[in-house]
Amino acid sequence: MKKYIFILLIIMSFANISPGQYELKGQIFTKAKSEKLPFASVKIKGTTIGTTTNEEGEFSFKNLQKGKVTLITSFIGMLEKQTEVILDKNTFVKIELNDDPSQLNEVVVTGNLKEMSKAESAIPIDIITPAFFAKNPTPNIFEALQSVNGVRPQVNCNVCNTGDIHINGLEGPYTMILIDGMPIVSSLGSVYGLFGIPNGLIERIEVVKGPASTLYGSEAVGGLINIITKVPLKSPKLSLETNSTSWGEWNSDLGLKYKLGKVNALLGVNYFNFGQIIDKNLDGFTDLSLQNRISVFNKFQGKTGSVAFRYFYENRWGGQTNWTPRFRGTDQVYGESIFTKRVEVIGAQNLSNALSINYSYNSHQQDSFYGNVPLIGTQHIGFLLTKYQKTIGNDDLLIGLPLKYNFYDDNTVATQSEKQNQPLKVWVPGIFAQHERKIGENFKTLEGVRLDYNQNHGLIFTPRLALKWNNKLNILRLNVGKGYRIVNVFAEEHAAMTGAREVEITENLKPEQSWNINLNFNKKILLNDGFFGLDASAFYTYFSNKIIPDYDTTYKIIYKNLEGFLISRGSNVNIDLNLKNGLKLMGGVTFLDVQKNENGVKTVPYFTEKFSANYTISYEIMKPKILIDYSANLVGPMRLPLLNEYDPRPGKSPWTNIQNLQLTRAFGEDFKIYGGVKNIFNFVPYRNLPFLISRANDPFDKKVIFNEYGEAERTAENPYGLTFDPTYVYTSLQSRRVFLGIKYNIQ
Repeated sequence: MKKYIFILLIIMSFANISPGQYELKGQIFTKAKSEKLPFASVKIKGTTIGTTTNEEGEFSFKNLQKGKVTLITSFIGMLEKQTEVILDKNTFVKIELNDDPSQLNEVVVTGNLKEMSKAESAIPIDIITPAFFAKNPTPNIFEALQSVNGVRPQVNCNVCNTGDIHINGLEGPYTMILIDGMPIVSSLGSVYGLFGIPNGLIERIEVVKGPASTLYGSEAVGGLINIITKVPLKSPKLSLETNSTSWGEWNSDLGLKYKLGKVNALLGVNYFNFGQIIDKNLDGFTDLSLQNRISVFNKFQGKTGSVAFRYFYENRWGGQTNWTPRFRGTDQVYGESIFTKRVEVIGAQNLSNALSINYSYNSHQQDSFYGNVPLIGTQHIGFLLTKYQKTIGNDDLLIGLPLKYNFYDDNTVATQSEKQNQPLKVWVPGIFAQHERKIGENFKTLEGVRLDYNQNHGLIFTPRLALKWNNKLNILRLNVGKGYRIVNVFAEEHAAMTGAREVEITENLKPEQSWNINLNFNKKILLNDGFFGLDASAFYTYFSNKIIPDYDTTYKIIYKNLEGFLISRGSNVNIDLNLKNGLKLMGGVTFLDVQKNENGVKTVPYFTEKFSANYTISYEIMKPKILIDYSANLVGPMRLPLLNEYDPRPGKSPWTNIQNLQLTRAFGEDFKIYGGVKNIFNFVPYRNLPFLISRANDPFDKKVIFNEYGEAERTAENPYGLTFDPTYVYTSLQSRRVFLGIKYNIQ
């Protein structure tokens, strides 16, 4: 027996060293700083074999056959690299990745729920980095997005300055906001949630213009914004940024990297305060709501997963300048006072190379008064996504099982039934599948379908199709998809709570549905002294069951499904020029044609512009190291809601023109001082107007006389027959201001 065991051991030892079975090890670094790259992706070309690097940037493949293999290495913000290796023995390779300043091959995740280069994605995705936002620093994501072409922050209230994000002319509720791929900011939280995301923790932002409901479900009708937070290991040990403006705004971001055993963690704290009462237009109301907020974010990253927690608190009020907290909820002095508390959990876990789960939970508590009208709201949203991804040759298969739970309760008729409180409790299970196939070197197809079940609306089906053609420097993409959205009026429409207009819901609102087609062309031109990029899109969206608040019925806001259809079509063009002499130009224009057709009558919706543009011109002086950034944002006229035919305010806004200048002085790589002027030409929306807020002198309508139909009568005291209404607004009232800030990092 011992003889046979001995012979078996000899055979096994020969098998272990038999020709053709080799181990390939390696380590990934950044070329610029020679930093190790943990969690970089390493794949063997032409196979399904792949891995990620460990905390030291190391990887290994065992039992490889003798011969030539090609490694494909990628990492967020780096150029993808292919490395050929000849295997005739156990081999170690060192691979260096370059930064990608020209954005030729950024890694994206939003289009397909997996990391891939932007150039390979069949879905057109815009990538915005912190370096771009730094050219016009802002205290929150809401304001920062004004520099992105086709994306426009819309201020919805002159008093509390709430806002939402419009993409290609579609209102804020059609834009889904994600953090690390999870639908965190939605419904009740969409009104104030964008103000508390710290800019200092953002790795990048990915923007998809057009429906993404096949992967992300309801609310991703007009597009989505995915905020990708930093990887702890890639972050500085300590980062600090603080700035202030001549208006008295203070904003500070603190980032701290640390370890708990083998787990890497990143702590981020954002604090913002604005406590000055400013009334430059002398209407007796604050021009900017007073705000005091704090956001604490902590992300933990392991080798196979991550989890992040965020707590957000804000105390905000705007109103008559003599308002104090003792008037909260009374009809003596008008104020809109909002207390917001949010808790968020975002996580991802890889169970194997093909199977993973993503999960999120958020709890939103809002305690608010709009004058003497309360809105006390609570919302809990849980989300679980199990996904399976497999690559077989040139085919990529993605299957997902999403499950969403939504609990919503407030003190309005939205959750009242027969004088009993009935909170909304909805489970939405679903399933989606997507197939992506590469045909040759230049063509790719993508097909996807999704089926959701909503207990109030039944089964909802959303398909999509994408085609992509490319050569080395040109990419052409065609996308067709269906979107849907289930509305929550009181959670999303701030106009329903403010002012004296009566809100009326005339029917059981059906889910909105849309079909969208998007043609995108991307071209890269390598110059002798730099780089030029062109990105152009044409889009067309058709809506049925569209829900549009009707302001045209005097003194009311009527919510109902549109008896007809709405069309949103247009185009946008972006250019990116980088020259070696230090000059950079980024800019874009968007043309929109949005029309609703109801009973054969065509009208343009409120707050929809036909033209918008933005640009940033940068020039870097090397000695001393000074960066000059000049940025501008232009928005064409848009239709505004009037109270009646006698309202003396214009029915359209003027051209909005906001221009900014910033100088940044760098002292080494880790310390910077910056400052400049915002709104150089002092554009303010109240110039040449009789007033912005109607009846600002009588916000509770105590002196308004109403007739038997509930309409305000024209009197000597009220010659235009108006009521109090702060919804005539399209941009911030902030005038010219100076700002100054510092940035400091310890790598």
